[in-house]
Amino acid sequence: MRQLIADKATQLLEWLHRIEWVGPLVVRVVFGYFWLETGIAKVHNLDGFTQRFVGWGIPFPAFSAGLSAWTELLGGLLIMLGLFTRLVCIPMLINMAVAVVLVVSANLTGLDDYVEADEIVYSLIFFWLLISGPGKASLDTLVAKALGIRTAAVATSPSRMAIPVIVD
Repeated sequence: MRQLIADKATQLLEWLHRIEWVGPLVVRVVFGYFWLETGIAKVHNLDGFTQRFVGWGIPFPAFSAGLSAWTELLGGLLIMLGLFTRLVCIPMLINMAVAVVLVVSANLTGLDDYVEADEIVYSLIFFWLLISGPGKASLDTLVAKALGIRTAAVATSPSRMAIPVIVD
């Protein structure tokens, strides 16, 4: 019975390993679309968005609002495409840091509030994309292949991985 469970678990893990590219693709496309959509809305109502920046006391409100809106629009598009993903996460993280420090933190009183803030969750996703990259199904991967850039170390398949066994 133990061997049957181990064999089935190994098969499942091998299958999941073959489709692991789906996870980053889905997260990237949905998350990127969210930012593309919010960026478009802010660009189309830049005067109203600028007035929000004035109310929050953000310096250079017209410039800052335009920069933030276009960062979201272009950043969302590039994240969806998986193009310059790691690079574009940097200004997106800066955008979130400014939002947390200058806007959101005024309404947060404790650790629970920070952990539950949308901007913190968004920052974590941008951080994950910055560190992990866009995944195999991305324009970044196609560009890297075309340029002969190695993007990851060759991984050993799960079925060949040695699992240490401790015997008493």
